[in-house]
Amino acid sequence: MKLSPSVSIEQTDSGLEYINVASEFCSAKIFLQGAQLTEFTPSGKKPLIWVSSEEDYQEGKGIRGGIPICWPWFGVNPNPEWPIHGVARTSLWRADEVAEQDDEIKVSLTLPMAQVDETYWPHKSKLKVEFILTSKLEVRLTTTNLSSETITFTQALHTYFPTPSIVDTKVDGLQGSKYIEFDEGPFDQNELVGFARETDMVYTQAPETQRIITPDGIIEVGRENSSSCVLWNPWIDKSKRLSNFADDEYHTMLCLEAANVMNDSAVVAPGESHTLATTISWV
Repeated sequence: MKLSPSVSIEQTDSGLEYINVASEFCSAKIFLQGAQLTEFTPSGKKPLIWVSSEEDYQEGKGIRGGIPICWPWFGVNPNPEWPIHGVARTSLWRADEVAEQDDEIKVSLTLPMAQVDETYWPHKSKLKVEFILTSKLEVRLTTTNLSSETITFTQALHTYFPTPSIVDTKVDGLQGSKYIEFDEGPFDQNELVGFARETDMVYTQAPETQRIITPDGIIEVGRENSSSCVLWNPWIDKSKRLSNFADDEYHTMLCLEAANVMNDSAVVAPGESHTLATTISWV
């Protein structure tokens, strides 16, 4: 991979390598483990991505924050002994390309399928993620079916967003959709969503764009090829049980995830591709 003037390869004290972007229009970090973006800050603005202060960046462990890539299943697999959220977020990806233009940097990574245990994913396929960095962030996850049979999977771009105060934060743009919470529902979403307890909502028939209204400003989140999304905050009790997560950090974060889950599972015919995408920006 040929680097550009604004891009370098760095590593944490624990030895994990990441792509560091320091350009005129944004700064960003993308780890090779999990192809996980952990920082995106447009120039002159506040960060758009949250990572726990307790994160220690260990090999083989998912990073608590950023944008974990959940693939080829989201959440707990029907086989409960399999890894939660699939295999992509803890695998070592290959950095393929960095392309820098005057107003854009594009970073592309692929997951070498030889690393994926066939027990979990027996299908011939290609998995690629592209990060398009401007004053906005666009993430595009493409699954290509190289087999002779149709493949079906669930997935999510599990984005952690920052807020200075979760109780003063609301999510607009989910009105008109339905949601399931803690396996109950579906319920109609008629109003803006606020936070006063643990939140774990899976939305279906969701509009393509939401806005997270925080005391620091409004974050716009768009989705492509995704009519489902997930809204999550662990609140008090679950925060105490989470790894790499301080007890009080639920005050400062939420997840709003572009997804293909439940009846919105991705179905890809032989030779075809599916791209799940999200675009994130300050309004």
